[in-house]
Amino acid sequence: MFDLFMMGGPLFMGTITLILLAGLTVAVKSLLSVINSNNEDGANQATYRLLGYVRSIGLLCLVTGFLGQMVGLYSAFEAIEEVGPVSPALLAGGLKVSSITPIYGMLCFVICYLSYFGISMLIKKRT
Repeated sequence: MFDLFMMGGPLFMGTITLILLAGLTVAVKSLLSVINSNNEDGANQATYRLLGYVRSIGLLCLVTGFLGQMVGLYSAFEAIEEVGPVSPALLAGGLKVSSITPIYGMLCFVICYLSYFGISMLIKKRT
């Protein structure tokens, strides 16, 4: 797992991880708000606003993953342009490595979105 993290590029993979941690922090804060609320409309609206942030943070993970892929592809194509003809196996390996950051971003997006969905269902159940 650590090898995939390093192959994906520590800059973008680390950034996606920090964004995920921020999303999970906001999700836990909104979950605690739901647990401690007394079904008040103002408290529920504030919690929904926090949940919107969780969803947006997840989307930021996804976009950051694709940005990492685009930066990696650009630098790879730049290197191919300098070297000249490249074997298809080498090109396929580079494309495989460039797919690591978007896959990780998608995984983090799913985690944030599932948190959003679960907490919003809890709010609806309590009201």
